Amino acid sequence: MIVEIKVPSPGESITEVQIARWIKKDGDYVEKDEEIAEIDSDKATLTLAAEADGVLHIKAPEGETIAVGTVACTIDTDAAKPAATTTKQETKSQKEPEQKPVAPAATPEKKTKSYASGTPSVAAEKLMKENKVEPAQISGTGKAGRITKGDVLEAMKQPAAVTTSATVAKNDGVISREVRREKMTMLRKKLSQRLVAVKQETAMLTTFNEVDMSAIMNIRKQYKDVFKEKHGVGLGFMSFFTKAVCAALKSFPAVNAQIDGDEIVYNNYCDIGIAVSAPKGLMVPVIRNAESLTLAQIEQQVLELAGKARDGKITIDEMTGGTFTITNGGVFGSMLSTPIINPPQSAILGMHNIVERPVAVNGSVVIRPIMYVALSYDHRIIDGRESVSFLVKVKQMLEDPTKMLFEGNDPIKVLLHL
Repeated sequence: MIVEIKVPSPGESITEVQIARWIKKDGDYVEKDEEIAEIDSDKATLTLAAEADGVLHIKAPEGETIAVGTVACTIDTDAAKPAATTTKQETKSQKEPEQKPVAPAATPEKKTKSYASGTPSVAAEKLMKENKVEPAQISGTGKAGRITKGDVLEAMKQPAAVTTSATVAKNDGVISREVRREKMTMLRKKLSQRLVAVKQETAMLTTFNEVDMSAIMNIRKQYKDVFKEKHGVGLGFMSFFTKAVCAALKSFPAVNAQIDGDEIVYNNYCDIGIAVSAPKGLMVPVIRNAESLTLAQIEQQVLELAGKARDGKITIDEMTGGTFTITNGGVFGSMLSTPIINPPQSAILGMHNIVERPVAVNGSVVIRPIMYVALSYDHRIIDGRESVSFLVKVKQMLEDPTKMLFEGNDPIKVLLHL
C-alpha cells in the first residue's frame, strides 16, 4: 500500500511552505513517527514525520516551495525491511581462526590506481564541465570519496547554493572573485517584508538613555552561585530588564497597547517577546504573563525558548501574541542602535553592551559600567512624554532593583502610603 504524506498546515494564515531539508534519502526504509524532513514556513521550522513503516519516495525536492496539503512524499508499506547485515571485516574475524603471518612468495608487484577524496571519474568530470558544476558543490559517494556521475546528477537537482567562480591569476597565487547565490528562506522573506512594512506604516521614533549597571552587576556577583544552585539556571540581565519593563508598562499602558483599525487595544497583561538570533533568521519567542513570574522563572523560560528557536524546534504559538519586545544587541558588541518595532506591537526596547565609562556622581568623576538603552516606538499611539518617561522608569528600576518589588514606586513612599 502507498501512504501519501501531505504537508500539514503550520497555522491559519500560512498557505505554502518550503522543503528545507530531507533528513532521510529517497529509497530509505523509514519507521512510523520517524522524522523524515524539515519544513520552513514564514514563521517557524517544522518537522515532517513518517506515518507508517516502509520505503520512502520523495516527491518534492529540497528548496521547493509547495502549497499546504500537497503530497511531499509517499511510503511504500509493502516493501520489505532490509535485513541487518554485518561487515565483511566482522564476519571474517568471527569465522576465521587467528593465523600466524606467512611471508608471501615473490610475485610481480601489481599496481593499483588510488584516488584522492573528491576526485571525479571520467564520466563525472565530463558532466561537470558541460554543466559548469564545481567540485566544491559535490560530496563524493564513491570509493575513498571519489565523485561519481550519479553524485553530479544529484548535485544538479539541488536548488541550494550555486557558485560561479572567476579567478585572476598572479605570480604569487590566485585571487578569488567568486559569487555565491542562495535562495531566501521563507522566514527570511517574511522578515524582510515585515521590516519594510513597519518603516512604511508606522511613525517610528527612537529615544535613548543610559543605565548604570553597578547595582545589578553587584547582585549577580554576590548571588549568582546561590541562585544557580537553588534554581538550576544562571542569573542573567534579561530577567532584570523583563521585570523592569513589566512594571513600567503598568505605569504607561499606551506602550503596551496596539492599533487595530480605528481602535486602540490596551493589554492588561505583559507578554514579553525576547528577540533571538537563530541560524535561519531572527525569531521572537514570547514569555506569557511575564509580570507574574519571578526572576528565576523568567530565566528558565528565556533559556528554554531561546534553545528551541536556535534548534528550529520553536512552535508558532510560542512566537505569537507578544505585547512588547526586548532585543539585546549587546551580546554581539553593539554600543547603540535603533531597533525596529515588532508589529503589531507599538514599542521595542534595545539593550546594548556594557562599557566602563567616566560619569559624574555627587560632583566627582567615577568609572561605572554603563549601558545605553533605546526605545523605538510608534508615535501614532505613544506620545513623546510617555516614551521618555517609560524609559526613565526602566532606568530607575534597573539602577535601584528594590523598586521592582513595588512596581517602580519608591519603597519608602509605599511604606508610608504616600
